[in-house]
Amino acid sequence: MGFKCGIVGLPNVGKSTLFNALTQSAAAAAANYPFCTIEPNVGDVPVPDPRLDRLASIAKSAQTIPTRLTFVDIAGLVRGASKGEGLGNQFLAHIREVDAIAYVLRCFEDPDVVHVEGRVDPIEDAETIETELMLADLDSLERRVPILEKKIRGQDKDAKKTLELVQRILPLLQEGKPTRMAEIADDECVIFKGLGLLTSKPVVYVCNVDEASAATGNAHSARVAERAAEEGAGVIVISAKIEAELAELDAAERKTYLAELGLEEPGLNRLIREGYKLLGLITYFTAGPKEARAWTVTQGTRAPQAAGVIHTDFQKGFIRAETIPYDDYVTLGGEAPARDAGKLRLEGKEYVVRDGDVLHFRFAN
Repeated sequence: MGFKCGIVGLPNVGKSTLFNALTQSAAAAAANYPFCTIEPNVGDVPVPDPRLDRLASIAKSAQTIPTRLTFVDIAGLVRGASKGEGLGNQFLAHIREVDAIAYVLRCFEDPDVVHVEGRVDPIEDAETIETELMLADLDSLERRVPILEKKIRGQDKDAKKTLELVQRILPLLQEGKPTRMAEIADDECVIFKGLGLLTSKPVVYVCNVDEASAATGNAHSARVAERAAEEGAGVIVISAKIEAELAELDAAERKTYLAELGLEEPGLNRLIREGYKLLGLITYFTAGPKEARAWTVTQGTRAPQAAGVIHTDFQKGFIRAETIPYDDYVTLGGEAPARDAGKLRLEGKEYVVRDGDVLHFRFAN
């Protein structure tokens, strides 16, 4: 698993162009008019991780299999979407299925590209998106209240807990604050997730800038960065035009082009990193002659649960995890030299997997 990222934004901010570039496909219709995206487009991309290639080289793996990230391109929102304006609620529903949301914000000036509200103001755009998602959440929770009250009269204890949480969250939305700002106790996490609230998703602001501002950003993106810092949200500066051009180049040409622009890596890499950070995700590896593979788990995952990501039988019959830190595996030249140097550890059920661990699981059939 990787994670699923929804891409949202007002019409004509470069959202579909960015999606096409990131997924290196033409699945989304990118045109200079509102509502050109009619259905949510889904694209799977490999998560770039140079560590995996290094491990595959050392282990002489026949195959290299990266973990994957799913992008969902969701139609442009407009003011009033929560009430059915534009293309309305059908698209808000698609956001419920993602792990994180990328708000694509227009941070470029171009008289040839119309803005749905006739101005370029990424903060206003962000607030329009957020408001529509909050209104949808508010409507959803208000509809739940009488249903939960009826269940409580029937002595439903779970409904009582849910209603208490809903009544605590509602004032937050009424004050114009997203539900991700709510303080949720550990024993409420499952209930909170079950509410399917749009504004509970972690957010990364994607500042779509002109080509000249790709390396340094501009005044528009600086304002967005300030907002992100205040909220604890992620933020990246990206040029959808550049990403589209990169998608057409081979690896060598891409590297040269990035260097000419003063960029170290494509925007995809930065977006994935922000997503991993927001969601608290880490990567562990398995490596051998058949394949080297990357696996994504949340921080704090114990060894049996990490094994279960590969196969449920690995978790059920877990005995131990043979563990080598990535740096030791690479420095010493593989599993056998690491074992000889005493760097291979045997870890049990309580071991918390670390980012970069190279693991081999022992389990009983």
